[in-house]
Amino acid sequence: MNAPIVRLFIGVLVLFALLVGFTSNWAVFDADELAAKSQNKRPLFEAQQIERGKILTADGEVIAESKPKGKGDQLRYVRRYPLGSLFGNPVGYSFLTEGQTGLEQTQQAVLTGEDNEFVSILDQIRGRQQEGSNVVTTLDSGAQQLAVDQLDGQSAPGAIVAIEPDTGAVKAMVATPGYDPNTIPTDKQQLLEGGQASGLFNRSIQGIYPPGSTFKVVTAAAALDSGAADPDTTLDGSSPQTFSGVPLENAGGEEFGDIDMRTALTHSVNTYFAQLGEEVGTGTLLDYMERFGFEKDPEVQLPDDQMATSGVFNSNGKLVDEGFDVARVAIGQGGAEGQILATPFQMAEVAAAIANGGKLMRPSLVQEVKDPDGRTTSRLDPDVQSDVVSEDTAAELTDMMTSVVDEGTAAALAGDLGGVTFAGKTGTAEKNLDERINQPWFIGFAPADDPQIAVAATIEQCTGCFGGEVAGPMATAMMNYFVNGG
Repeated sequence: MNAPIVRLFIGVLVLFALLVGFTSNWAVFDADELAAKSQNKRPLFEAQQIERGKILTADGEVIAESKPKGKGDQLRYVRRYPLGSLFGNPVGYSFLTEGQTGLEQTQQAVLTGEDNEFVSILDQIRGRQQEGSNVVTTLDSGAQQLAVDQLDGQSAPGAIVAIEPDTGAVKAMVATPGYDPNTIPTDKQQLLEGGQASGLFNRSIQGIYPPGSTFKVVTAAAALDSGAADPDTTLDGSSPQTFSGVPLENAGGEEFGDIDMRTALTHSVNTYFAQLGEEVGTGTLLDYMERFGFEKDPEVQLPDDQMATSGVFNSNGKLVDEGFDVARVAIGQGGAEGQILATPFQMAEVAAAIANGGKLMRPSLVQEVKDPDGRTTSRLDPDVQSDVVSEDTAAELTDMMTSVVDEGTAAALAGDLGGVTFAGKTGTAEKNLDERINQPWFIGFAPADDPQIAVAATIEQCTGCFGGEVAGPMATAMMNYFVNGG
């Protein structure tokens, strides 16, 4: 064999080896990633031949199920959502033509039975139709409906999130407007054209907003736990005061003298917490933010591209870790160099961590998985995501947040739980000073001495409103449902 032919033969072998390597990597090592992409229709086409498992609420209501269509070789299963828009955002949809979102996407392998290859092969040997497992969510149908009812009565879009502090179980996750997943095959394009104004935008975990004074809980936690201050630390509560060369006022220009931290949180004194933020410092504040879950996507079973990160963002929408006005970030606002923005889900996690003695549990939307024969194959095993603050710090914060309700900015809500003591913090983020447009917030948990539920509630904007007036009643309605049964 002459030299040119040998070189040609070797070249062909090299190209063949490269081709095999590339296709092997694509087909084997990247298979899971490819299957998980919402626009990848191949697993959906295959899944249509399988009776996909149901998705249910914690109290047994069917959220998603598969219905047969056609016969024989033409038999296919099509997804149906009996409760319509009630669970649209967290559960999502699954259609051959439109892809997948939400739990339908992240639980694809479980719902189609692909998570257990041995059983799938055994089914094929037996000639048995492959079936998927049922996913039982942590969501409570009554709580979900109550959250929808609370938000439907508001003047603007909003969100409510409720979490069990000691397990991380997400009991309610609602954003308005919502959408009916049954209509996705016909309405998806129109919904997409609506952008962030449409129901496909899950404000509860994709919407990032200035949290206003609810963020003072994070600042107080950082100050207390790091030793930068204690509950008796006294600072000047006069108004206005200048920070980074710009005057800052208390709400309504209210004047306070030298006050301690408990008084400052009770009455939401901006100038106190701005000073406290400077005492804590940028590095320490960011450290505690990360412990609470900021600076990364929430660790819950939703696709990464359907969640947002909470943190300090510059005017270009980029996360920053220095150079911002820490005094204003400490009160839940910010400036051009950096503004604190948070999802309602993140702020519910803040409340849940304090309620759970300083430990943030890893959040979960899945309570258990049951195989086609009804056997439980996996169950939520509560897991600590982060040791945020000490038990002593959490107890001090609980005392302060209880004071907010008993005698502070949320005093009008104190009787909403029929005598049950609860902890909370109001927030009113200023969005347009000239037009008096604010974003009202409330975070809290109940009962204060034995927390069963932590809640965050907000709407995007209202004129001349305050957190205690608008978001507070929504949050207390949710707490009342879990504590008093309605």
